[in-house]
Amino acid sequence: MQIRLAIALAAASLLLSCTAEAAPVLTAPEQRMVAAVEANEARDLALLEKLVNKNSGSRNIAGVKAVAQMVRPEFEALGFTVKWLPMEQTGRAGHLVATHTGKPGAKRLLLIGHLDTVFEADSPFQTFTRRGDFATGPGVADNKGGVVAMLAALRAMAAAGTLKGANVVAYLTGDEEDAGDPQSAARADLISEGRKADIALDFEGLARDLGPDGTLVDMGSIARRSAYSWTIEVTAKSGHSSGVFGADGDGAIYALARMLAAIRTEVPEPNLTLNVGMIAGGAEAALAADQAHVSAAGKTNIIPAKAVARGDLRTLSPEQNTRAQGKMAEIVARAFPGATARIVFEDGYPPMAPTDANRALLARLNGVNAALGLPAMAPLDPLKRGAGDISFVAADVPGLVGLGPASTGDHTPAETVDLKSLTLQAKRAALLMSRLAADKR
Repeated sequence: MQIRLAIALAAASLLLSCTAEAAPVLTAPEQRMVAAVEANEARDLALLEKLVNKNSGSRNIAGVKAVAQMVRPEFEALGFTVKWLPMEQTGRAGHLVATHTGKPGAKRLLLIGHLDTVFEADSPFQTFTRRGDFATGPGVADNKGGVVAMLAALRAMAAAGTLKGANVVAYLTGDEEDAGDPQSAARADLISEGRKADIALDFEGLARDLGPDGTLVDMGSIARRSAYSWTIEVTAKSGHSSGVFGADGDGAIYALARMLAAIRTEVPEPNLTLNVGMIAGGAEAALAADQAHVSAAGKTNIIPAKAVARGDLRTLSPEQNTRAQGKMAEIVARAFPGATARIVFEDGYPPMAPTDANRALLARLNGVNAALGLPAMAPLDPLKRGAGDISFVAADVPGLVGLGPASTGDHTPAETVDLKSLTLQAKRAALLMSRLAADKR
């Protein structure tokens, strides 16, 4: 009996010990990281204002380079080696890559953000404005707020001593909002870094969604859908309109309309969307070189010989994308009276599928949330998240999206960042990166 009692007491003691060790509490270095982020709030806000007030529209090569020069010393001060990858051969400025070498054998983290915004130099929206705990401005959240959150987290890690052993590459593209051409050249170096990394963390904005009680709650993003473009061109027999439906066929417009109707009916499935953004048809129809305009000319008494439509395709996995493109190509290849057609798919942003490895990363982030006394973040519906640069490495490395600040009105003159969320996200990122960087490969 005494032996059994001793074993029972020992087991109970061990259980209590393990429970205590597993309790979600901040370690001393993590407490220092939290304090460092809070102490640097004013500095971070000043840097954000400086970055926002410098236009860096994707096509503003000089502006993107200038923003890169502003953030370069921030990385160098933390012991990063910084290089600039010029991309003017693609029509864009280039990418900034900052590398920190830590302990051999520790996991390699790839941090992804971007220097450019959708607001070009001729946009009337050019200025940072603060209103209490919120600020507006071009790129204030997307993605200059994300870049500041990244730097704030790294600075906190340095203050706590956890950056010293971390293997980190920060990759800031200069054309996320409007990728250079050819895309294969514009993203080759990012893909290469992804293949060398163990984990990718994307510093675009924190997603928020309505919780069960109707209030906004922070969400975890483990997936992004693709963004591919497609163009259908139809050529048909022309002639006097009195002959339509006869030997001359139905014309290009009817044929294109039937193709699009079939695509709308037969291709959609869960997590897949298709959009027809432009359409034109007539005796003549053409897509402009910028692929953003279409033109047409004709008469009511002429069977239309040309028709063109252009749109996008968004999917959640490479398999879904392949399946959708195959269905669309089969529909376009069908027989339509008097008409022939072709469909062309263009390279775009690939999908980031919701893998088990990505879910495991969200679980690690929720461990950080528990230590900070915050609720767990549920996975965001991927239909509510657009495409992004992390998708280019998603096939090679597990990833997590949304480590930047929360915002509203992105890509519009109402873009507004929640400054309190910037501080919170820097804390989350600092703790998460420190924990991940301490893992062995």
